[in-house]
Amino acid sequence: FAFESGRPSAGLGPGSPRCPLVDVASASNFRCFQLRHFHLDLRLNFAVKEMSGWLVLDLVPVQLGVCTLVLDSHPSLLIHSIDCKVPGAGLDEPVSLTYRVDPFTDYGSSLNISLPTAAVKPGRLIQITVRYTTTDGPAIWWLDSELTCGQTRPLVFTQGHSVCNRSFFPSFDTPAVKSTYTATVRVPDGVTVLMSASRSSYSKQDRVFQFSMEFPVPSYLVALVAGELQHVDVGPRSRVWAEPCLLSCAVKKLGGSVERWLGVAEDLFGPYLWGRCDIVFLPPSFPIVAMENPCLTFIIASILESSEFLLIDVIHEIAHGWFGNAVTNATWEEMWLSEGLATYAQRRITTEAYGEAFTCLETVVRLDALHRQLRLLGDNNPVSKLQVKFEPGVNPSTLMNLFTYEKGFCFVSYLSELSGDVTRFDCFLRDYISEFKFKSVVAQDLIDYFLGYFPELKDAAIAQREGLEFERWLSGCGPPPYEPDLSAGGALIRPVQDLCDLWRSADPPDLQTLSTFDLSAWSTFQIVLFLDRMLDHSPLPHGTPLSGSYSSLFDGLNAEVQIRWLQMVVRNTFYPDLPRVRAFLHKHVRTHKKTAAESCIRQSFWLCFCIVVLILYLFLKLVLVSLWLFYI
Repeated sequence: FAFESGRPSAGLGPGSPRCPLVDVASASNFRCFQLRHFHLDLRLNFAVKEMSGWLVLDLVPVQLGVCTLVLDSHPSLLIHSIDCKVPGAGLDEPVSLTYRVDPFTDYGSSLNISLPTAAVKPGRLIQITVRYTTTDGPAIWWLDSELTCGQTRPLVFTQGHSVCNRSFFPSFDTPAVKSTYTATVRVPDGVTVLMSASRSSYSKQDRVFQFSMEFPVPSYLVALVAGELQHVDVGPRSRVWAEPCLLSCAVKKLGGSVERWLGVAEDLFGPYLWGRCDIVFLPPSFPIVAMENPCLTFIIASILESSEFLLIDVIHEIAHGWFGNAVTNATWEEMWLSEGLATYAQRRITTEAYGEAFTCLETVVRLDALHRQLRLLGDNNPVSKLQVKFEPGVNPSTLMNLFTYEKGFCFVSYLSELSGDVTRFDCFLRDYISEFKFKSVVAQDLIDYFLGYFPELKDAAIAQREGLEFERWLSGCGPPPYEPDLSAGGALIRPVQDLCDLWRSADPPDLQTLSTFDLSAWSTFQIVLFLDRMLDHSPLPHGTPLSGSYSSLFDGLNAEVQIRWLQMVVRNTFYPDLPRVRAFLHKHVRTHKKTAAESCIRQSFWLCFCIVVLILYLFLKLVLVSLWLFYI
């Protein structure tokens, strides 16, 4: 869904007209207006942990009789005043407006603003200024200095996905609406501010940063970070930002890879549209692994421990430059249009850059996790749908799951298979981006464009192929009806499965047999796959000497390996290794002063969940052991 030429448009490809778009996660009346541009003017106060200032919205009504503007807001925003100007209509000077704030959901509220009806007409620009102060909202994370990596200065960052930015500034907080924006940010001395913007400048005398995003973006992709940050250029259009204590490590890990990955992506999907491709590494309190904010990817610093996971995560965020940022899902019910396509694009990039075997191995790890989640949830669980219909009040963030990524990836892979040739499908994706860039789309737009691009498939009624109907893909529960052929990864995957089979046999393997498997030469993804599959069959028979064989090796590896190994320790009661559980948690879990739910950060998307499971399992084991000791 996009706004062009003063009227709403769904960015339609070939096909029938759409029904008016409804976004149940937004309280706003975004279909009544075209948002041309907005400006933020903010002052950061680290002492009281507040942002204060104003927001200016350039709006054009697109319907007759619009007398109210409804914006998404949040109880943590304190609204001080709202005024309106209508240039050229006798309201060149600001006029104060009345407003009220109504409850909406537990993740936001609605800001209802009464407009001057005599001056508001379709096609006529109005400027709304909202003066406000933020408090402790879910989008804004204030870190005291001891919670940063350098522990010398405080830091603040925002995280807007998916509906959090309504606590950063009042907005049409829906991915259906895109606009350009500018920002002015005033800070104390010694603080550097970065935003997801294509241009920036700084006045040292006034301690003011200016930003401009010249390409239209949805509200959730507006991001800010401020603190003691330094940078090193790692390419002609990319630089790495981090706290001084992290910078050299981050630069060493990435080197010149960013430009290489961008070049491969451009060969596949067309020009990179955003100009800059910078990366900022954030402290462990960053609530997810990475976020694809345009021009400035946010990524958690702890991922630097694992080169392979760093590679995958950065390439995934680069892929979002085309899929998710340039072409965006119009509602959160179809998040797979961003994540599924970005995952497919990520794997096309890694295949070209690192070979098909590497990509197949990483894909097997993720698809294993998808099926593991299905076993837990059941094949009929509605969250396993690609088009998840959620009721009003349900937070879209709760629907972020592996189905969005991996089932979406499988559907895109199926479309690629139908096209007959992967390079032919690359051309389709390149033209899809060109057709819909800077717009928001629904699944039917993608499907219509696909069938129009490959008319022979439309003539063959491929969308209704039995068992693989497109409607089943989108609305059906359960596993993907199709998974791509991953046999090209056999040389990397087969030794992992062979070792798993050895350990799961009736008799423990002998040392001579084990010596044929040199795990020190394995990649991180191979070890992760081994541990994941061993966890699927834990607890192992009592006395299995797994700990003695691998404990010293795994203890020295990155957190992606350690979190899985420590689950093996707990599930199989490897008592000599239990102190390492406590040491790991002490190292990787930090408490943030927001809420308990936001209090720890993981090395991977599921790290927080795994830690909780690990603690509970350990506690249960200790209780049972205590009871046993008591009764003997």
